[in-house]
Amino acid sequence: MELLYYAFLSVFTLLIAKLCFQLNHNKKNLPPTPLALPIVGHLHLLKKPLYKSLQTLTEKYGPIMFLKFGPRPVLVVSSTSAIEECFTKNDIVFANRVRSVSGDHLSYNYSVLAWVPYGHKWRNLRRITAIEAFSTNSLQRSACIRNEEVQFLVRGLFEATNGGSQKVDLKITLTELTFNVIMRGIAGKRCFESGMDKEEKKHVLKYFKETFVPTMKMELGDFFPALRRVFFRSVDNRMEKLQKEREIFNQDLIEERRRKIDSSPTSMKNKKCMIDDLLLLQKADLEQYSDNTIKGLVSTMLTAGTDTTALTMEWAMALLVNHPEVLHKAHSEIERNIQQGRLLDESDLPKLLYLNCIINETLRLYPVAPLLIPHFSSEDCTVGGYNVPRGTMLIGNAWAIHRDPKVWVEPSRFMPERFEGGETEKVDGYKFIPFGVGRRSCPGSGLAMRVVGLALGTLIQCFEWKRIGEEQVDMSAEFGITLPKIKPLVVMCKPRPNMIDILSQL
Repeated sequence: MELLYYAFLSVFTLLIAKLCFQLNHNKKNLPPTPLALPIVGHLHLLKKPLYKSLQTLTEKYGPIMFLKFGPRPVLVVSSTSAIEECFTKNDIVFANRVRSVSGDHLSYNYSVLAWVPYGHKWRNLRRITAIEAFSTNSLQRSACIRNEEVQFLVRGLFEATNGGSQKVDLKITLTELTFNVIMRGIAGKRCFESGMDKEEKKHVLKYFKETFVPTMKMELGDFFPALRRVFFRSVDNRMEKLQKEREIFNQDLIEERRRKIDSSPTSMKNKKCMIDDLLLLQKADLEQYSDNTIKGLVSTMLTAGTDTTALTMEWAMALLVNHPEVLHKAHSEIERNIQQGRLLDESDLPKLLYLNCIINETLRLYPVAPLLIPHFSSEDCTVGGYNVPRGTMLIGNAWAIHRDPKVWVEPSRFMPERFEGGETEKVDGYKFIPFGVGRRSCPGSGLAMRVVGLALGTLIQCFEWKRIGEEQVDMSAEFGITLPKIKPLVVMCKPRPNMIDILSQL
């Protein structure tokens, strides 16, 4: 009887607490929210993968949802209208990044583009990045690098197949390509040299993956800062070690390029890379183009422009071998538009409209950043008629928006034709946000699309691609800040007969 009494009292207490919480919540006119637990808030409701867990909660509480990650308030938006309101009416309010354990250690005191607070310094860094790395002139100047690296890629595949059909691990192959492209653009040299054996390449790849693969992830210490130094010190130690590795690597790159410029300035005139350009600007303005600024840009390029681009190409190739009719249509487009006897190059990409549709559909179904990098509100604002307090973290669920049946017809189906006619430009641009949105969207989207388009188009042009067996390629995704495949893509590769002469001459 006594046990029953305490059980009844516990249930009654929870009901009263819930009622009081809801009354207080409604009084503040906050967005809908589940019942939070003391201290942990809603962290107990989050499962892996996070983007699907948030989508499940959204289905119950709506596309504008208020959560607590520990004591930190969080706004989750999962509709095109909410995303648009956040990044138009409230674009400046949400223009800042959340301070985090990663940022404390890897951002040179929040002076790197990805972390720097919105304001004059951010605008200056954005301008430097846009001009020196991602402007039309910069991309045109570096097009030869991308063409050469893609040719190096297909030559290696041709040699590996020896003219016949061979299994190929595309995950490794495409990762090597993207690191070589980015490193040559940054420092004028490759990460993976042609003379390396498999073990050497494996060692180099492991180093770069451990040092530069995306690290802007949320840690428990981000939500419980008062307990961070006591219970989450191991994360700080790991980040400190990582930053030391980056510091040594980046400074060595700078010193190497500085020595080459100083020793032979005339011979470097037509061989400039991003570091060279920045070092020349540094001579005129040391404060604005400091070594720390250059190192921050190097880390940003290696972190944001390598693994993410390789993953997009891997997902695209997995979709193509699972849908051979789409692969055939893409190859036919290339055959019609590219003169026989040569490889396609970057200047051909505007003519390959269906190839671009395939890339967009891949980014829709498998955005490599399924949750947009978090922002936070610098002041009180309203979204969807709800009040959003100052200091609230904003999470945009791109995965949910890209698969919303209210926005997309048959959203789970791979259908590149949905993008024919430039649908993303004609229709609400907030329905397709693989590179983020607003003033802090990814500045390197143009470079990424060029690399993906050139590599994917050349692979389709040069080789026949098939699954190893009859079964479809597993399209399961692994949990993480990015969206890698659980099983690396291994497929059958065979040179197309009409391309053998060209490939043998590379």
